Amino acid sequence: MKSILIQLDDQTYRLLERVAPAAKRRRAQFVRKALLKAVMEAEETRTRAAYRAKPDSEREADDWSTAEEFRA
Repeated sequence: MKSILIQLDDQTYRLLERVAPAAKRRRAQFVRKALLKAVMEAEETRTRAAYRAKPDSEREADDWSTAEEFRA
């Protein structure tokens, strides 16, 4: 696992301490999850923007009439 060093302003640090105190070893996990969520949201935003810029035509859209049933 890679490590990074970040600097936080005092207010952000205090807020982080409230939700993920270092003593409980939850801080790193909280930050990892928050970063992953932000990255996924940014990717989703980019994908949405790309489809808005060039939407699929009916001809290019997937034909789901022959899709197999999904069973978990």
